[in-house]
Amino acid sequence: MSTYVEQALTRGESVLHLGRTSWWSLSGYLFFGAILAPLGVGLVLLVMAWVKQRSTELAVTNKRVITKFGFIQRDTVELNIQKVESVQVQQGILGRMLDFGTIVIAGGGNPQAPVPGIRDPMGFRRAFLEAQEIALKDRPAMDARP
Repeated sequence: MSTYVEQALTRGESVLHLGRTSWWSLSGYLFFGAILAPLGVGLVLLVMAWVKQRSTELAVTNKRVITKFGFIQRDTVELNIQKVESVQVQQGILGRMLDFGTIVIAGGGNPQAPVPGIRDPMGFRRAFLEAQEIALKDRPAMDARP
């Protein structure tokens, strides 16, 4: 079964970097799921953690940034890489130690799109900036008139 990102690619578009949800960001679900497993409620929490981890997608392509949340209900944000104004990384102390955090993507005219619990957020930010630099360099020069 293909992922949303694979299905959303257009002609000439290729994935440069895939972001994943960190299991550390789901540690609350995992901890309480393990403790409450004998009661049956824990299994629900463990399944919720698994679904959340598997159903969140984040990718940088040579044309855009794609985010997808949800398993049954799907929410997506797709921004042209040339229109993204900023990519912010938010990490608390635990996130810094365990290398996960929230990526906040802001584009021209679009609201901010936070993607929580991403593994290696600085690596994602670096991959995005490199892709954006290439995309902007390859963009046709605008006719400069005085």
